[in-house]
Amino acid sequence: MPSHPILQIDDIEVVYEQVILALRGVSLSVRAGQIVALLGANGAGKSTTLKAVSHLIRAERGDLTRGRILYRGEDIGQHDPDALVAGGLVQVLEGRHCFAHLTVEDNLLIGAFVRKVSRRAMQADLERIYGYFPRLRLRRKSLAGYTSGGEQQMVAIGRALMAKPRLVLLDEPSMGLAPQIVEEIFDIIARLNRDEGVSFLLAEQNISIALRYAQYAYVLESGRVVSQGQAQELAQREDMRDFYLGGQVAIAA
Repeated sequence: MPSHPILQIDDIEVVYEQVILALRGVSLSVRAGQIVALLGANGAGKSTTLKAVSHLIRAERGDLTRGRILYRGEDIGQHDPDALVAGGLVQVLEGRHCFAHLTVEDNLLIGAFVRKVSRRAMQADLERIYGYFPRLRLRRKSLAGYTSGGEQQMVAIGRALMAKPRLVLLDEPSMGLAPQIVEEIFDIIARLNRDEGVSFLLAEQNISIALRYAQYAYVLESGRVVSQGQAQELAQREDMRDFYLGGQVAIAA
């Protein structure tokens, strides 16, 4: 197991509109080369945690009012979101955000602009993404808005990977997708982690698949971390479904 964290969150507090306390004393870490799952019911604070790291909470009138966030050992409290992307920290938002009026390939190319690479290098990156997502190669000239939900999720992840990230914040990748597509996407995540060393912090309500692919996990409830541990150990706990997630999903060993 790698010994150093690529992401360290220390005792953060997030407040929306100067009134709503969304996160309270959240601390967690992601080691380089790890897949870490952030589990919890809808409204537990998973998305807010990811957006606090990427600084996208500012767009929703949210503020980090306490604590600190370190990326690769550096306090990123004053960094702009575009600077974080350039530094290898990329978020894939919940909801499969794509530019519907652009082709699949144009959506992917947008992800590389922050790197300012040559056309030849950009083409090589495209081929790398198509190697992971062969479905997208087939749909490369299709408008993204006319592709399936699973293909749009692949576009969103592929676009993030075009930025050559070291850490990907992935928000609810399984939401609204058929089980077969979910398995396909998580298999790709595992390959990227294994073959390219990309670290992932993924927020997920489907704890069955999240704990199967992650090495470590944190459970959020009402904006606080209420449990954590090795993913395999948490998967064996019978109280996870009922106590933390209201019996909405099942645990798979």
